[in-house]
Amino acid sequence: MDTPLRLADALATFDERWSPRVVGWLNDYKVMVVKVQGEFVWHRHADTDDLFLVLHGRLTIGLREDGAVRDVVLGPGDLYVVPRGVEHCPRADEETHVLLIEPGGTLNTGDGPAGARTAPERPL
Repeated sequence: MDTPLRLADALATFDERWSPRVVGWLNDYKVMVVKVQGEFVWHRHADTDDLFLVLHGRLTIGLREDGAVRDVVLGPGDLYVVPRGVEHCPRADEETHVLLIEPGGTLNTGDGPAGARTAPERPL
């Protein structure tokens, strides 16, 4: 990066939901922004944690552990890290903007079903 990047400007360049855009790299980790609304798919990442930082809106992350489901609710400025191996399902009632950080090559749907929500690594 030669110049600072305004995340709001980056988010204004696309409308698709659940389709993250890579805005930078931190060592081997991709830094992404994404617009979300509705429910994603239940999935887990066996080898990596999953970082969520809400920039705008409200995100609920359902977590399934030991047969029980609990919700973590995030608002603007809230950060949550889903530990590796924990099954989770993000959802948002309204359009929500999120910053994500994960290793390059990580499939956004993890071990969940491949389908319409599976997105390629795409630069901004």
